[in-house]
Amino acid sequence: MSVEEIRDRDEAQLFLIQGLWFHRAVAPSAATVRPTLQWALEIIASGQSLSPTGWIGDIGFIALAMDRDGRGAREGVTVPGWTREIAPRYEDYVLGKFYADWTFERAGDALRRYQGEERERDRAKGLAYIVKQFRERAKLSSVELAPGLIRSLLEEKPEDLLARAWESLQTNGPLPRLKAMYEELIAASRAMAEILGLEDILALEQRTALADLGQYVAHRQVVQMVRRLEESLPRQKLKPLAGRQEVPTRVLDEDTYPVGGFSSISNRGSIESLLHSQLAFMENDDGPDLFDIKYVRDELYYYSRDENQFLRRRRTFLFALLPELTQTRFKDPELPCQRGVMMLATLLAAVEKLTEWLGDDALTFEFLLITESDSASPLAHERELLERLLREQIENGTVVIQTLSRDDLAKHCRNRAARSLCHCLVTSTEPYQLHADLTLVEHLRIRSAYPELAMGDDPVMDLEAEDAPDAWGKALEKLLQIWV
Repeated sequence: MSVEEIRDRDEAQLFLIQGLWFHRAVAPSAATVRPTLQWALEIIASGQSLSPTGWIGDIGFIALAMDRDGRGAREGVTVPGWTREIAPRYEDYVLGKFYADWTFERAGDALRRYQGEERERDRAKGLAYIVKQFRERAKLSSVELAPGLIRSLLEEKPEDLLARAWESLQTNGPLPRLKAMYEELIAASRAMAEILGLEDILALEQRTALADLGQYVAHRQVVQMVRRLEESLPRQKLKPLAGRQEVPTRVLDEDTYPVGGFSSISNRGSIESLLHSQLAFMENDDGPDLFDIKYVRDELYYYSRDENQFLRRRRTFLFALLPELTQTRFKDPELPCQRGVMMLATLLAAVEKLTEWLGDDALTFEFLLITESDSASPLAHERELLERLLREQIENGTVVIQTLSRDDLAKHCRNRAARSLCHCLVTSTEPYQLHADLTLVEHLRIRSAYPELAMGDDPVMDLEAEDAPDAWGKALEKLLQIWV
């Protein structure tokens, strides 16, 4: 992977405009010039070096679904030195890769969902991010040139740019540098497994790819650590800790409903279950009829069902994040990222696995940012990150994020325990006593690179970890064993 600077202005212009004839997702035309150059300008503005403009344009047209009316490019004009030599392999290995890859399809869906006044700019930023991640994964070469050169080309007529590029292609053929970069692109596409990683897709879907560098890095690290922690867990549902027994003591009417269909016929039941054939005994006279007599004698027939009741347990998991967790914004040499990132990754992995394993229960997860009296929460950055990572769960009501004063924490736990089986994980850096009736309290203390987990007033559990990252995986496994 190398980056070369093009100092000659004429060569740099030829590099930009010759690539405009190399589109294969859509037919090269005046309508494709401006979008392609604008995307190239956004790539340079984001601090990246530049790849061939034809390839950048193809990625943009495919990702934004602008190629539906332009797939006849291969039947179009024959470009000297390109159409017969490189274009067939480029279509098969590069464009074929982008059309078939599921990660790129999800990335394109994310870009098309961008709305608002800055929609076009956000889509251009997202496209620049896709180019950057693909180029890093494929280790592609690129060039550096002045962004003012692209701005000057945007001021010219697209037809003039295409005409000048066509003249140079007929006279001297494609630039050797341009052909070499396409050959490298074809070889890299053949060797790649997937175009993007899962963390790249989530960054586009949750728009952290458009945020500042600090937010983007934090988001990416949390997603990577969640995947790493989940990989350390068994694939099957964990067995609960030995000797733990839980029986619901509060069963609400709305938590139960009958299961099974009509299975037999009985002479007792509700009017809604009456066999339709029994209506034949009704008569139009005002006096008692055979229907009335059978009703009094309990001789009418009703459908009856299996009266088993299905109980859907309500379970609430509270994550109390104390204000002193700002001290976890620190990276230990033993850990791949900050303690705070490991903490958030552990909590998010717990939410994902509980949602997967306890799918039959009515689950609610509440992230409580604890404050002193009515002051603002010092964990504003953590809250913003949680809101991005849990956007879908927040929208469907599974996850709630709110600020709560320290004095109201015990009362909040009691209120939740009155309607559901309630667990509260107190996350802090120092020991903290919480006494809440009917609430199962666990403690996660982060005083070093090795987390400490305890149940209620019990001593800290022995995690038996080999190193610091393994200790976080063991802590997550123990926590899930307590909760499942």
